[in-house]
Amino acid sequence: MLDVVRLRVLVAIARKGSLTAAAKELHYSQPSVSHHLARLEAETGARLVQRAGRGIRLTDAGRLLAERAAEIIGRLDDTAEELAAHVGLRSGRVRLAAFPSALGTFIPKAATLLGGEHPGLRLHLTETEPPEALRLLRAGRVDVAVVFRYDDTAPEDSGIKLIHLLDDPSYLVSSAPTAGELADHAESSWIAGCDRCRSHLLDICDKAGFEPRISFTSDDIVAVQALVAAGLGLTMLPGLALRAHRHPEVEVAEVPGSTRHVYAAVYGDPPHPPATEVLLKALRESL
Repeated sequence: MLDVVRLRVLVAIARKGSLTAAAKELHYSQPSVSHHLARLEAETGARLVQRAGRGIRLTDAGRLLAERAAEIIGRLDDTAEELAAHVGLRSGRVRLAAFPSALGTFIPKAATLLGGEHPGLRLHLTETEPPEALRLLRAGRVDVAVVFRYDDTAPEDSGIKLIHLLDDPSYLVSSAPTAGELADHAESSWIAGCDRCRSHLLDICDKAGFEPRISFTSDDIVAVQALVAAGLGLTMLPGLALRAHRHPEVEVAEVPGSTRHVYAAVYGDPPHPPATEVLLKALRESL
C-alpha cells in the first residue's frame, strides 16, 4: 500500500519543481524529502524523477502518480473537512471556486448569508475560470465550483453535477451607440476574453457569417472596457460582467441568442456534505 505522506512529498515536488522547494513547502528537511522519494520509488518499483541539468523533472511514471496522488490527497483532505462540518457546522471550512464576475456580483451576498447562519464555518474563495475550477473540483480541492457554459460548450464529464443558478445574456459593447445585426460589424476589430468566452465569440460570429478580427485579448473586464472606450475595438460581455463593472463611456446592446448559463457544480450525486449543502443554499438565496 502506498504511503500517503510519501505521496504528499511527490505532489509537492511536482508542484514546486525541486526537492529544496518541496522541503520548504512541507517544512521538512531536504534529506527527509529525498528519503521519502527513495522509499516511494522502492514501493512502486518505478523511477519517478530524473536529473535535468541542475534540477530535476518527473518521469512519465512520476507525472502519472503525482496527478493521481493529488486527486487522492484532495479527497482525503475533503473528507476530513466533511467530518468536521458534520459537528453541527460549528467549525470546519467549505471551499468555493468561481469566475471573476460572479465574485464581483452575487457571491459576496452568498458569503454574508452563509456567515450569518453558520458563523463558525470558514469560507475559502478561489478566483478562477471554469476549466480550472472544474479541475479543482475533480481533484477534491474545492467543494463547489461556480461556472458558466454556453450552449456550444462541450459537456462536462459524468462525475460533475450542475445545479442551475441563472441565465446571463450577452451584450455587444462599443464606444458609440450600436445598431443593426452582428454581421454589420464583420469589418470591425474585436477584443476577446477568456478561452471559453473567446470560443463562444468565434462561434456566434461564425453563425452570423464572418470570422471576427481579434486585435486584443484580455480576461480583465476593466481593461477590456477601457480598450473599447478608447475606440480600439468591439467586444461581447455578459450581464454579470457589466454589473460588476461598467465603464461610463461604453454603449451596450443585448445580443440575441447569446446567453451563458451559470451553475453551481459539485462532484458526485447527493446527498452532499452538510457544509456543501448550506453553501449551495446560500448561493441560491443570493440571486
